[in-house]
Amino acid sequence: MAQNEIKIQIPPTLDPVYSNMIQIAFKDDEFTMMFIHQLPGVNQAKAKALVAISPQHAKKLLGALEKSIKDYESKFGEISPARHADSDTPSLQGYS
Repeated sequence: MAQNEIKIQIPPTLDPVYSNMIQIAFKDDEFTMMFIHQLPGVNQAKAKALVAISPQHAKKLLGALEKSIKDYESKFGEISPARHADSDTPSLQGYS
């Protein structure tokens, strides 16, 4: 294993989560992301995961997503933006 590599242990009980919606909130020391699954055809959604990260890690996440999207689009073609009005990313209440 290279010096900069980290061995990640994934528990066998860890289930994958599908999310088609996200809400992002922030305060001075963290960003909080709520991953949500909105049920099609009904006005209901279920929170699937809540993840809080530092502002520094949020910036690293942004860079990683930008690179991943660039790589994806070079392989599969441009991703069309969502056309749904409900695809906006609202913030969580209680944060500023």
